[in-house]
Amino acid sequence: MQAAQMTTDLPAIQLQQVGVSFGDVVAIQNLSFAVERGEIVSFLGRTGAGKSTALNLIMGNLAPTRGEVRVMGIDPKAEFQQLRRVIAVGFQTDRLMPWRTALENVELGLQILHEEKSQTRKTATEWLARVGLERAANLYPHELSGGMRQRVSLARALAIDPEILLLDECFSQLDHVTSQVLRADISRLIRELRKTCLFVTHRIDDAIEMADRILVFGAPAKLLLEHRPTEADRTDAAAFKILHDLIAEKLGIIE
Repeated sequence: MQAAQMTTDLPAIQLQQVGVSFGDVVAIQNLSFAVERGEIVSFLGRTGAGKSTALNLIMGNLAPTRGEVRVMGIDPKAEFQQLRRVIAVGFQTDRLMPWRTALENVELGLQILHEEKSQTRKTATEWLARVGLERAANLYPHELSGGMRQRVSLARALAIDPEILLLDECFSQLDHVTSQVLRADISRLIRELRKTCLFVTHRIDDAIEMADRILVFGAPAKLLLEHRPTEADRTDAAAFKILHDLIAEKLGIIE
């Protein structure tokens, strides 16, 4: 059977009428949403909202029970190999190899893709500099702070030059100040490079401060609210609180 071709005239990510069940447990129910190319979208929801299941669908690790999932116009489960360099993932934990230096960790994805050795070293060095860690190239993970380790992890993801970056609770284990600075730096890089980004979070601040569009989900994954934050939502304390409280109400969070 001939492989499907990726297209440039469709959304980067599209789920249509998707449902996922594990036996009698419904994880996702009739879920539809799209992420346009070059857009940063937040998938915001509490535990049990199907966030991880949705990411696994998009990564091709899981097939839907019903409905359709498309990434760059193709089925990520059936055409997994075509997406090897299209999608990169940043996880909640940094997943660095403890026996590799920061530079060697950034090189890993490029090595898996069989990049030429000298180009791999050059690209990894450039990406460490882009995330502000050029002086940490020869340090091992245990010598780095949590924020620095997450920067190395994200540099590793971006070094393969993916079309789509999936972030799974990447900032949740960092303190507020470190998380805020890292979010600002990563969103700047994503916009500069015109990447598409879908990031999963349960933290309302993350979504408001970073996303072009926020999708708020309840459990099982059902869209409760869609909102495009304005500059005022991010910079004006009163507007920020109004939006924060609206999202919290939709999520059933009492503060």
